[in-house]
Amino acid sequence: MTVHTTIESPLGEVLLVGTASGTAPGGTALASLSLPGQKGAAVVQDGWRRDPAAFEEIGGQLASYFAGVTTGFDVECVESGTEFQRKVWRALEEIPYGTTATYGEIARRVGVARAGVRAVGTAIGRNPLLVVRPCHRVIGSDGALRGYAGGLERKERLLGLEGALRHG
Repeated sequence: MTVHTTIESPLGEVLLVGTASGTAPGGTALASLSLPGQKGAAVVQDGWRRDPAAFEEIGGQLASYFAGVTTGFDVECVESGTEFQRKVWRALEEIPYGTTATYGEIARRVGVARAGVRAVGTAIGRNPLLVVRPCHRVIGSDGALRGYAGGLERKERLLGLEGALRHG
C-alpha cells in the first residue's frame, strides 16, 4: 500500500510518498519527495493512505539535514525508473555533501559520450527523490546553476546550506 504525508521544510511543504518495508529504517521505503510547484511532482492518488507516522524516521533525517546537523541520509528507496535513469541516479548519490559535479562529469561517470549529456540531464530531471538523492549538486560546466525541478532558488538554497556555492 502506498502511504503519504506532508512535512514542513525550509523549501516549503514537502510531499513524501512511500511503501511499507521490513528492511527500511522506520519501516517505510521512500518512493518520492516532492516540493511545491516542482516539475513532475508526485500527486496524491486515490487509494493512497495518509500516514504521518510512517515517515517519522525520514522526516527526522530531513529535519537534521536542514538544520545542518547531518550530511547524508539512511533511507531505503523504492526502485523506479529505467536502467539508464537508475545508473545516473546512483552517480548522483556518489557526489559528496558540500561539493558539486557538472553534467559532463556525471555523463563520464556513467559512460556516456559528450553528445549524451542532454540524456543525462533529462534523467537527472526525472529524479523522484529531491534532496535525498542530491541532484541539486549538479551544475553547469561554467559553474552556473542550471535545471532543478524544484526551482533554481531552492537549488541555490540547498547548495548554500551545504557550503557548496562558488562565488567569483
